[in-house]
Amino acid sequence: MELVQQINTATLPQHLAIIMDGNGRWAKQKGLLRALGHESGTKSVRTTVESCAKLGVKNLTLYAFSTENWNRPKLEVDTLMKLLISSLKKEIKTLQSNNIKLNAIGNLTNLPSNVQKELQEVIQKTAENTRMTLTLALSYGAREELIQAVKKISNKVKNNIISEEAIDESIINQHLYTHNLPDVDLVIRTSGEHRISNFLLWQIAYAEFYFTDVLWPDFSEDHLYEAIISYQKRERRFGKTSEQIIP
Repeated sequence: MELVQQINTATLPQHLAIIMDGNGRWAKQKGLLRALGHESGTKSVRTTVESCAKLGVKNLTLYAFSTENWNRPKLEVDTLMKLLISSLKKEIKTLQSNNIKLNAIGNLTNLPSNVQKELQEVIQKTAENTRMTLTLALSYGAREELIQAVKKISNKVKNNIISEEAIDESIINQHLYTHNLPDVDLVIRTSGEHRISNFLLWQIAYAEFYFTDVLWPDFSEDHLYEAIISYQKRERRFGKTSEQIIP
């Protein structure tokens, strides 16, 4: 039986998040420049996006560039920014043909102006698409996101817009970059690392995790299916006992 046939489309993760790791190591193993690893990784992005849309996953978030990534060598950062622009221009057709809406989270004002412009154009062009929301985490850091949320809420309390007693999970959610997205159900990280790396710390509170040794440029449709099959075999209790969640 093919892997895709083992997937129950009724219990898909409604929000899948992926830490795409291993581009540099993939290139190094092949004696190539790191930039070529990032370029090869875009093929896995396209495969994953199209496969998720085809399955019926409603929300896919990709960790594309973290706040810490700005500390990488300037040449690599510049290459990543150029690659982002070219990918956005190239993939607009893929997004439109698959009815996928593009979203972006992070401190987007830190991105170069030409990247911001291209990103906003694609976001606007795909705004009415309804099959799946693809979110790119760019210049993103979960701690920075939480700091910004605390500042916004504090300012509203100070100005009597909301009361201190009214602050709950819902209020915090409303002030996060991901306010229009559901909590994450499944996190996939490639390349054998077992870290969160400052990614969606609030949103993954009850997520399932799937780690694979596969480097991101080698991540295939079948690898995605294996992760989802593993997710569907797990019992998600959200703090309850097994007996409580049995219908």
